[in-house]
Amino acid sequence: MLTFWKSTVGKKLLMAATGLMMIFFVLAHVLGNFTIYFGWINTYAEHLHALPALLWAFRLFMLAMLGLHVFLGIQLSWENRAARGEAYAMKATRRTTFAAKNMIWTGAVIGAFLIYHLLHFTVQVIQPEFAARANLDAAGHPDVFRMLVLSFQSLPMAALYVLAMIALLLHLTHGIQSFFQTFGLSNDNTLPVTQKTGTVMAALLFIGYISVPIFILIGLLSV
Repeated sequence: MLTFWKSTVGKKLLMAATGLMMIFFVLAHVLGNFTIYFGWINTYAEHLHALPALLWAFRLFMLAMLGLHVFLGIQLSWENRAARGEAYAMKATRRTTFAAKNMIWTGAVIGAFLIYHLLHFTVQVIQPEFAARANLDAAGHPDVFRMLVLSFQSLPMAALYVLAMIALLLHLTHGIQSFFQTFGLSNDNTLPVTQKTGTVMAALLFIGYISVPIFILIGLLSV
């Protein structure tokens, strides 16, 4: 069994599985963000932090999944390069997409953004004057809504988040399609369908994520 997971096939399956876990997380996170449109985001954040031990256990689990996904991605990328050898002398004619060719780079952008995002809205050491824990709403909850609005009223800050979500869009566009392929749920006949599914799902998540900073920036959400 250990030998299987050390094989290229085993690594690809494990990478796809960890990727799926992160897709579920990305989906749950955007649904949580949507509570801002109903005035519930401070209450949502309060309930989310009601069980800190459980929250931190989940965070550590997701960190482990992310770390394993990144490790496998780098390892498989190097193995692919080594296997190609001098293949560039006879370039393959198989079509590939921009998203597929740049998975390692979009992944790197997402990783860097994730660190920044955690420092900004979780640890709250970036723009500490807007920190939710330092400002309470009328119900006595940390004012996450105010923190988000004041942060995204800045064009550079909103633009940074939108650019990071473009990297996420590209990564998911190929990643979702690759998941179907890795688990044998796609073939030559269904490939166009799985590609379109990945594109549509990634686009919906992209729109969901960028809607918050954009709506704040243009004044549709304000304190």
